[in-house]
Amino acid sequence: MSVLVFIEHAGGKIKKSSLEALTYGNDLAGLLGMPCIAVAGGKITNDALEESAAYGASKIIHLNNEKLHTFNVQAYTSALAAVAGEQNAKAIVMSASFSAKGMAPRLAVKLNAALADGVISLPDVSSGFKVRKGAFSGKAFADLSLSSDVKVLTLSPNSYKIVKKDGKASVEVNNYSPSDSDLKITVKEIIQATDKVSLPEAELVVSAGRGMKGPENWGMIEELANVLGAATACSKPVSDAGWRPHNEHVGQTGIAISPNLYIAVGISGAIQHLAGVSSSKTIVVINKDAEAPFFKAADYGIVGDAFEVIPKLTEAIKKFKAAH
Repeated sequence: MSVLVFIEHAGGKIKKSSLEALTYGNDLAGLLGMPCIAVAGGKITNDALEESAAYGASKIIHLNNEKLHTFNVQAYTSALAAVAGEQNAKAIVMSASFSAKGMAPRLAVKLNAALADGVISLPDVSSGFKVRKGAFSGKAFADLSLSSDVKVLTLSPNSYKIVKKDGKASVEVNNYSPSDSDLKITVKEIIQATDKVSLPEAELVVSAGRGMKGPENWGMIEELANVLGAATACSKPVSDAGWRPHNEHVGQTGIAISPNLYIAVGISGAIQHLAGVSSSKTIVVINKDAEAPFFKAADYGIVGDAFEVIPKLTEAIKKFKAAH
């Protein structure tokens, strides 16, 4: 019996969200008295794969068939289901990423497993298997009792602390070949949207809304983000107006994020926007309207004109970094 953790990677490195899933999977394996096995597919080096051992994996399985060099949700689901069967997996853990949201429900059906998506903590296994997840766009929690033999869990990004350990593990190559029925859709080309920090992976995010008055004023937002090493984001009206690309839109109908720090500039804080950012560890709101709804959700707030506050804030951070 084992706990499987599905690993996602980009640019030859394991994604931060997958390192969180690995740490979670290792701790879950400890609770259940089972080994933690990492599974990754596609083009990735052995060095990157072996990094999994430092976060708790006792064995790493590399799905190395050519047909799996680009992500295909159906093919990867079938491959992971096959590995789960071979390793007698009782739990499969993955980050609640875009890819996993397509894989997890399919995998649960294939394995006749219970599915808990977006979990935020380890389960209580004292009497059964009860796990907590966020509900109502982060405004509440739901405790789920899973009674199936196999469980599929997706971990909400930035909800579990990454812990690096001392460990080594061998890489086992698995040449699983997906069937033709799993490859009815093929990926011909992948075009990187940006070379900036990925929003779902970002620990710091600077976001702005219509209070910036126009796309020509976004330079100060980008400068603040660069100084902080943060990703940039925006509200839905801004992306709808074409001021910023749609891949920067965060909110209920955009990308849901949970960074350690979210700075919202000139955003009123409508419920649709809050739904996508309420899981942020710390929220800072900058708005000249003292009655803006966003202040009710903020940990820190600055009532002031963004065109005065942001340059001063950026300069202060530059001076602090230069002094330290």
